Amino acid sequence: MILRAFLLALGQLGDRRFRRVLMLGVGLTLGLLVAVTAAFTWLVRFLAGDSMTLPLVGEVTWVGDMLAYSSALAMLVLSVFLMVPVASAFTSLFLDEVAQAVEDRHYPHLPPARGVPLGEALRDTAGFLGVLIVANLLALVLYLILAPLAPFIFWALNGFLLGREYFTIAAMRRVGRTRAREMRSRHAPTIWLAGTLMAVPLSVPLVNLVIPILGAATFTHIYHALGDSR
Repeated sequence: MILRAFLLALGQLGDRRFRRVLMLGVGLTLGLLVAVTAAFTWLVRFLAGDSMTLPLVGEVTWVGDMLAYSSALAMLVLSVFLMVPVASAFTSLFLDEVAQAVEDRHYPHLPPARGVPLGEALRDTAGFLGVLIVANLLALVLYLILAPLAPFIFWALNGFLLGREYFTIAAMRRVGRTRAREMRSRHAPTIWLAGTLMAVPLSVPLVNLVIPILGAATFTHIYHALGDSR
């Protein structure tokens, strides 16, 4: 079932609505990371001032520039690690459109979905982004302690998180949040396994940006395959 759902989702990647969601997610992510980097660099430069006095050296004017450039470089490096979770969170704002595209093609007999209100989608996106970033930052400790197992820890952790998020998005459009959580608990092993399948390509640059869309499409098929299509 998981493989069939994945292959069906893969076959629809050229869909116009899929491409639109991808562009929106990546564009908003790049804009946010650039804005945060610029703001952080300006703040460091402002706090450092135009000049400062160092012991044995006297007044210098280059420390502010050095700190600003260093902070900008640090933010750029950090952005490499944050690009995927932030893009995933932004893209999740529009995944209802991906699920609808899947249903239009493969489940045209279904009545219109309830959809998710924008305010609720924003709240869910913020929560998902926070959990995703914090969990992966905490996992860095395990990566260092258990270096040989780091890829498996990464896949298992992100598979669990992605599976929960994408299945909930697919199910709550049809049966609401409470029922979606009940289904997620009942089918937890299947959802985790499917989420891990989504997490493996997260290690591949550029390919990882497509994972939110592919995940939403795959879990839409999985939700319907579990037999609660409404």
